[in-house]
Amino acid sequence: MAASAKLPEFKYHPNPLGTGSIELSEQTCEACGSARGYLYTGAIYGKHDLERICPWCIADGTAHEKFGAEFTDAGAIGDYGAWERVREEIVQEIAFRTPGFSGWQQERWFTHCADAAEFLGPMGRKELENAGPEAVAVVKQESGMQDEEWVQYFQALDRNDGPTAYLFRCRHCGVVGGYSDCH
Repeated sequence: MAASAKLPEFKYHPNPLGTGSIELSEQTCEACGSARGYLYTGAIYGKHDLERICPWCIADGTAHEKFGAEFTDAGAIGDYGAWERVREEIVQEIAFRTPGFSGWQQERWFTHCADAAEFLGPMGRKELENAGPEAVAVVKQESGMQDEEWVQYFQALDRNDGPTAYLFRCRHCGVVGGYSDCH
């Protein structure tokens, strides 16, 4: 299936096709009524039970304005205060105008350098190793596991079947951040 237009750009989620948050679809968007070739695959929080929102209605805020749609819990941006706080405009851009992602538990969005980071995607062991030793170290530290417990957990990491790591990169200094969770 061919998509009808170039995807909008999301500065905090630069590759939503690669992360699986947006995929090809022939279905129509519930916000604009158009079938543009792509739909969002993540959770949609709000007053209405929505299933089909196109990337354009996320990017321009139509889905939020029309339905109160939220794509990432605002409190989760900065991990409920565990990571750096960011300005309200940044929280709103991610929560209301950026594709989120689906995690096993409550999703969290890494923040650093007084800004939200770019979401790089869900990762299993192989993807995390390919992202480099810094990525592995971040997830290990966040997990709190050591020795054999960490080795077993690390070996079990799976992008699609949990436990899964979620990796981010700071837009300013390039530091990697993230976390992991399981079902």
